[in-house]
Amino acid sequence: MPQRLLIALLAFGAALQGCSWQQVRENLPGIYSMDIHQGNIVSQEMVDQLKPGMNKRQVLFIMGTPLLQDPFHADRWDYFYSNKPSGEVRLQKRISLVFRDEELAGLQGDFRPGNLPSIEPAKEVTVNIPKIKRERTLWESIAGLFGSG
Repeated sequence: MPQRLLIALLAFGAALQGCSWQQVRENLPGIYSMDIHQGNIVSQEMVDQLKPGMNKRQVLFIMGTPLLQDPFHADRWDYFYSNKPSGEVRLQKRISLVFRDEELAGLQGDFRPGNLPSIEPAKEVTVNIPKIKRERTLWESIAGLFGSG
């Protein structure tokens, strides 16, 4: 009986040790941990190349494909960047490019070039969703599948 108890305590202790291994590993010298880059890598040099009036193709050439193209805001492209260096604090940057009439009008976010006006985020957002006119309702379509409609 004491032998089983000892084995159970050792297994329980090993399980608890595994929970804190991530924290211990980060503080040990000589253990390599990869940098984790996520999103679009955006540099200040890239943002400095942007000029008011550029079309979307020119901006796409400089900045690359945006991480988010919101269907409700077709004239806004969002770029997000996150970097977690080994043993350091996570770095997060974002930039939103705003277009008017297919031309670059401004930006908002963490980068500030000297030649592009900054646009404040809108306080209110209204989205108009058109009503879809159908010949039959969803219930009538389902009931028609079972021959009662």
